[in-house]
Amino acid sequence: MAEQTPRHIRVQEPERRPLLERAHFTHSMDGEQFFSCTPNAHAHLPVYTNIHRIRRDVISIVEDYLTFEQLRDLRLNISVVRPLVDKLYEMDDISIVYCLLVNRAQFLHEQAHLSNRQNVNYTRATLCEVVATRILRRFGEDNDGPQGLLLLAHILIAGFTPFQNAPETVRREGSLASTWDFHRSLPALEVAIISESKYFLSSVHCQKVVDAIYTGHIVYTPSTFLDLIPDRYKQKPITLYEPREAPLLNQYRLIVPRTRSYLEVFQFLLLLGLYLAFMAEREPEYLSPLEAAFSIYAFGWVLDQFATILEHGWNVYTQNLWSFLDVMFALVYWAYLILRVHGWATGDIGPGQQALDVLAMGAPVLVPRLAFNLLSDNLVFLSLRSMMSDFILLTFLAAWCFCGFLLSMVWLAEGRHNLLTISKWMLWIWFGLDGTGVSRSGEFHWFLGPTLMITFAFLGNTLFLTILVSMLSNTFSTIVSNATAEIQFRRAVQTLEGVKADAIFAYQPPFNILAIFVLLPMKFIVSPRWFHKIHVATVRFINLPVLLLIAVAERRLLWPQSRTQATRPKRTWFWEKWKITTHGDLHTVFEIVPPESLTDDIAVDDELTHHLIRRQFVRQHSTTLDADRRGRQVSNGADDPDKRPPGFKPPTRRDSIAPYGPDLTEQVRSILADVEAGKGVGVTDRLDALEESMGRIEDMLGKLCGGSEGGDTLEDEEARAGHMSGSIRDLDQSADFEE
Repeated sequence: MAEQTPRHIRVQEPERRPLLERAHFTHSMDGEQFFSCTPNAHAHLPVYTNIHRIRRDVISIVEDYLTFEQLRDLRLNISVVRPLVDKLYEMDDISIVYCLLVNRAQFLHEQAHLSNRQNVNYTRATLCEVVATRILRRFGEDNDGPQGLLLLAHILIAGFTPFQNAPETVRREGSLASTWDFHRSLPALEVAIISESKYFLSSVHCQKVVDAIYTGHIVYTPSTFLDLIPDRYKQKPITLYEPREAPLLNQYRLIVPRTRSYLEVFQFLLLLGLYLAFMAEREPEYLSPLEAAFSIYAFGWVLDQFATILEHGWNVYTQNLWSFLDVMFALVYWAYLILRVHGWATGDIGPGQQALDVLAMGAPVLVPRLAFNLLSDNLVFLSLRSMMSDFILLTFLAAWCFCGFLLSMVWLAEGRHNLLTISKWMLWIWFGLDGTGVSRSGEFHWFLGPTLMITFAFLGNTLFLTILVSMLSNTFSTIVSNATAEIQFRRAVQTLEGVKADAIFAYQPPFNILAIFVLLPMKFIVSPRWFHKIHVATVRFINLPVLLLIAVAERRLLWPQSRTQATRPKRTWFWEKWKITTHGDLHTVFEIVPPESLTDDIAVDDELTHHLIRRQFVRQHSTTLDADRRGRQVSNGADDPDKRPPGFKPPTRRDSIAPYGPDLTEQVRSILADVEAGKGVGVTDRLDALEESMGRIEDMLGKLCGGSEGGDTLEDEEARAGHMSGSIRDLDQSADFEE
């Protein structure tokens, strides 16, 4: 056996490389224009294969029910989430986020059809959302600046289809299985809204894209479910908007979400003003000018809401905070319009009066709707939508169950009281308004009547209200505990719903009525090119003041500097310019870029950083065990890039700080193998020294308890024990393994 030579330990010099390094993916788009509305714009991406590959991986990984907090645990992040994120991210595919969200929607769909809500499908859906969030974050961190924002926009709003690049037999079977479905490309942002991925939508990089879309910094032509007036002659690719390079009268700025939100508030205020003015002078006998103005404008406003539903579908439209109020007013208006037209046709004043009475029911809908617009981020309004759904569901179930009491009362009355009277008494008892039903319950039966009424009062006024308050309190507390995610989710819904592709949205009510009756028939007469020219000219003429106002606001207020003027000093307020504050240095120190002479000093790892931080980062998963061994063999030249061996990769940053990689067992075995081969201070030597020291201590204790029998004195034994302890400390200090 070859003689084992001890390893000489030397003090390492500080590492002269940056602490955090990671591989960057370019994700270049090769200069190609990408659209959100065109199917198969990314025809080279295997979307169908990715969807099923992700489903296979997630099903094989998750076999138990876990909560969202448990999935974010450090140990699960190391063993489950991070390896999956590394595998999917290194595929260099911008459709991965879309595929993950599609799998989340499918897992949630499978969970909804099971009786056990806390099942493994929920955990799988949550894992897909977490992994999608991590991958989106990596794309954002590895690609900064305007091009990074454009890449994130491609990931979130580029259109994909689930059957993209699927085999021909699969596509044919999918077309036969979904005959009544309208096949269109969907962006990942819309899939996240449909699947209610609030954690994903509230992430920093997702909100970065949502804010850019909301302000109009990112422009694109979205995909639509159905167009009333389709104009697809010119489509806007996913690009960054520069106002000084755009035309002065840019009709596309009318469909920017922020601009549309201001226009919608103005339209609603005008609708509310006409409604209040008309109802103040309502006359069923004749058609007044105010009624004509209100009817025409309200028809255009309802038409705009109907086109919004067709734009993105019912699922996205109902996610809006005030959508149920708009639908209720639309139903009230149509009932009013039908009764009013019927009254004019028959010449009877009765239907006209009923029409005005029905229209009066729109006040509880229109007036609160203004508060929803102005206070859309208020927690009360955020929770009101969810609480209303719980309230309606529980009320319907209670009313259905209490119908049994009503039938019993009707049968016991034997014609002495009619159904309407009994229902009125029970309704008063239910809401605690009157006790007439209890006092007159003896008229039904001397014993059974009071028994039924008291039982109904106890169940309806006590048990029902208790359950209702508990449910609403639980819903409110859940929303409050996750208020930030709820606000960001509603903002994403409002942004996606605000981006319109239908040409009818360029016409403000009531001009959209003219567009329906004039431009829609023209679509079948003229060519697409001339239809586009007529449409653009009409929109610019009708919205001339609005377009001029938008152009001035964007050039002077919203975008005061262009990209070519980025080097000029920014205009700041007086207090910010002269730094008249005691805390100005706290921000100034980060605004000034450090000189190049200090860059190397900032990146140096001192002893504390080397031991406490450097060990928290591991190598890339693709680094093999042989490459690690080669890196350790030439550790003396690791600081010099020219001396690094082939295949050597520096430590790279991960999603969480943890010292373990995917091949932890192999790493430990490699270290032990090196130790046994004599490449360092052996573990066996340390154990032998420790065992010898323990023997000395035992002998010392034996002599203290039983007397000294050997030739050595107690002082000699203590000296030898102290010498052995010093040897162990020397071994501990010299055992510094190379990473």
